[in-house]
Amino acid sequence: MLTVAAALPAAAHMMSLSTGDLRVDGAKVIYELRIPSYEVTHLSRPDQELLASVRFTNRGVVGRLVEKNCRPREDENAYVCQATWEFPAPVETLEMECRLARVTVPNHVHVLRAAMGDKTDQAVFDFSMTKAELRFRPPTTLERAVEQSAGGVVRALGGAPQLLFLIALALAARRRPELVSLYAMFQAGKLVAVWVVPLSGWSPAPRFAEAAAALTVAYLAVEILLLPEAGKRWLVVGGLGLFQGLPFVLYLNQTQYSAWFVQAGAAAAEALVLIPCWWGWGKLALLARGFQPARIAASLLLAAGMIWFAVRLRG
Repeated sequence: MLTVAAALPAAAHMMSLSTGDLRVDGAKVIYELRIPSYEVTHLSRPDQELLASVRFTNRGVVGRLVEKNCRPREDENAYVCQATWEFPAPVETLEMECRLARVTVPNHVHVLRAAMGDKTDQAVFDFSMTKAELRFRPPTTLERAVEQSAGGVVRALGGAPQLLFLIALALAARRRPELVSLYAMFQAGKLVAVWVVPLSGWSPAPRFAEAAAALTVAYLAVEILLLPEAGKRWLVVGGLGLFQGLPFVLYLNQTQYSAWFVQAGAAAAEALVLIPCWWGWGKLALLARGFQPARIAASLLLAAGMIWFAVRLRG
């Protein structure tokens, strides 16, 4: 499993975000899609493929695309599509289907902001949530909690890089109490990043956030290899959690979600991955004691982290 995972960082996108602005004008839906240029380099006809991934429905009737204009904007390093859909009757209830994750990368997230007169709404789409009903009313607390916690789950487990760190964290925990302390400090580090970075006024560049997160995997692997009996490893993990929290800072900036809801969903998902990984490492260590599986796994994680770091620095 780790051999395969080590090869993934070269192709993985830890963060893949696009934004959309939508305005309802009578029977028309006017939509602007803005996506980083590097996300469309593999598409032969991005103007067709991107807009074909988006569909609007009003009371069961699918909108008809009547106008579109797609072009790269070099000064913004973005590819922008502006399009208009038309319906036979004025829009009352609008449902949007977005499958951009199929034509970009599986962990792509599309953040939509919509307006109809003075009413607004927002939706977030990814590979697991491809449809949303735009109600143009403030969501209830329960609706916000469910939607935003689900977003946290997707962010936490949306790609191989996130999973690699959890695998390394499970490997670093030598006993059950240490597993609990490492997990707690990992979550604390992420929360500090999520709350403190926005207060500083600094918005980390996506490439920096990805490269820094890559180094956390490599650093933890070095800790396991060179200091197998080191004490106070929870302090190290707390510091690494700060860098692991940077992608969440960017996600929260884009979506304007509640940090508490997002982190609650992420923490639950990470625990569900971390516990069976730790249990599995313990069983493997007993079965293959003579082969030093922990050192082999740590070496693979170190290689994966450094490859990922080099790829993200190159852009």
